[in-house]
Amino acid sequence: MPRLMDVPGYIRFWTASAVSAFGSQVSGLALQILTAVTLSASATEVGLVNAARWAPYLLFGLLAGVLVDRCRRKPMMVTMDLGRAVLLSAIPLLYALDRLSIAALCVCVFAFGVLCLFFEAANQSYVPRLVPKELLNAGYARMEQASAVAGSTGPLIAGVLIRFIGAPLAILVDAITYLMSGMLLASVRAHDPVPDRGARRSLGSELREGVAWVYRHRTLASIALTSHAMLLFNTIVSTVFVVYALRELKIGDFGLGVTYACAGLGAVLGGALSGWVVRRLDVGATLIVFRILAAAAWLPMVLAERGPWGLLSVSLAFFVVSLAISIESPVEMSYRQSVTPDRLRGRMNATIRSFNWGMVAVGAPLGGLLADQVSYRFALWVGLCGAVIQALVLAVSRTRDARAADELEPLATA
Repeated sequence: MPRLMDVPGYIRFWTASAVSAFGSQVSGLALQILTAVTLSASATEVGLVNAARWAPYLLFGLLAGVLVDRCRRKPMMVTMDLGRAVLLSAIPLLYALDRLSIAALCVCVFAFGVLCLFFEAANQSYVPRLVPKELLNAGYARMEQASAVAGSTGPLIAGVLIRFIGAPLAILVDAITYLMSGMLLASVRAHDPVPDRGARRSLGSELREGVAWVYRHRTLASIALTSHAMLLFNTIVSTVFVVYALRELKIGDFGLGVTYACAGLGAVLGGALSGWVVRRLDVGATLIVFRILAAAAWLPMVLAERGPWGLLSVSLAFFVVSLAISIESPVEMSYRQSVTPDRLRGRMNATIRSFNWGMVAVGAPLGGLLADQVSYRFALWVGLCGAVIQALVLAVSRTRDARAADELEPLATA
């Protein structure tokens, strides 16, 4: 078996992912602080900004999948990276001109989300062209680890940057990383053929084919549907967490950075353990066990109280949730790619991601409304209970479908 690091182009591809992942961690915290503190937004407004980031997945996700399958994927990724660099640069410029408002921020974030949608559909579908099938799980796990390492250091660095130069200028760091990522991807030399134009059908027919592949597949359907629910309820928790941590637990900007850094450490460990775990469990068992763990692990945060134990409780929750997701996610991703023909991968990835992240667009304002109208803790309980239920539904569907075990087992030993 070839080594992953010997695959031509993978090092540059991985480096591009790592660089942009680091910048995204910086801008992720900076946008939260910019919205909640600099612009003094309510929990509902924080939810609206988060929803604007993910609404394009719900609105245009299926269309993106069709277009990705009709185009070469590398040029699309490079173009989207350069576009994201320009858009993020506009946020500090608007702030400097005293034109930045919640509405203007939503517009910028929405446009940024559109570019991310197309980039990610092309990115996920490009990996199987770059990496041999037997190395797919390792390839996705290494990318997950790169993102996790960025997650463990990015928030702390972001906290320092925000303290010294402010949240708007900290966002420029992410703009620079997207520029670097685009340049690295442009230099990757790998097989990226032009799709056969003669095989094209109507836009609607191709769109329906991608949706049917996901939701009529005997194992992909349950995995996809429960993933949508997981993102919905996790978003309720993560949206409320920012204002809950700052205003009720009083952990401060630095505490937020520490919490997200713990999440990053959990993700690093999870990415390292993913291959080891799936070799000892079958794929279905890995998905179920770590979905349940990721849901139940929110409990320490929901029960946290203001004081010295508050930061420890939320940090523990984020660490375990990230650990579980980072073990489960590469397994799910490699399985999805392995059972899907190349001509359908763009549509399959975009279909699942469009509804996954579309649930973020629903869950973010819903979480904000629940927090403002009832209480922060009530919204957190809703998110935790919903996350546990979706994991149990996946377990039940996996148990009832005996044929799924026969299909999933070979991947566990690949």
